[in-house]
Amino acid sequence: MNISVIDGSNYFRGLLLLVRKDLKVSDSEIELMRHIGKKLGFEREFCENAIRDVLENKYLVEAVPEFSTKELAIKFIKDGLAMTFSDREPLPSEEEWLRLAAEKYGLDLEWFRSEFAKASNGKALALKLEADDLTVEY
Repeated sequence: MNISVIDGSNYFRGLLLLVRKDLKVSDSEIELMRHIGKKLGFEREFCENAIRDVLENKYLVEAVPEFSTKELAIKFIKDGLAMTFSDREPLPSEEEWLRLAAEKYGLDLEWFRSEFAKASNGKALALKLEADDLTVEY
């Protein structure tokens, strides 16, 4: 799926916001963020700095990111669930924030609950990330 630079930036920023919900950044989250940043075409140094500074960055607005399509929002939520369960310590605030994203894009809450259950059983982690299918168009 081809996406705009704005959508790619919002995707990366949104996942960074999710990572900082538990006030720590795990090794698994770092690896996933590096992978997603690379896939979205961001410079390695930019990604490293963003990940390193995410807990102290007061300029990151906590709002659910804007996406140009519902399809991209679905991909974001699925990757967000993979991120949430990557450290095996999901918090209610992480689930709530992703649920709000689902609501924002008019996604069925039963779909969200089903995806959450799959992720909690480890099924989402065995699959490739949704970001692997994204190509940012410059």
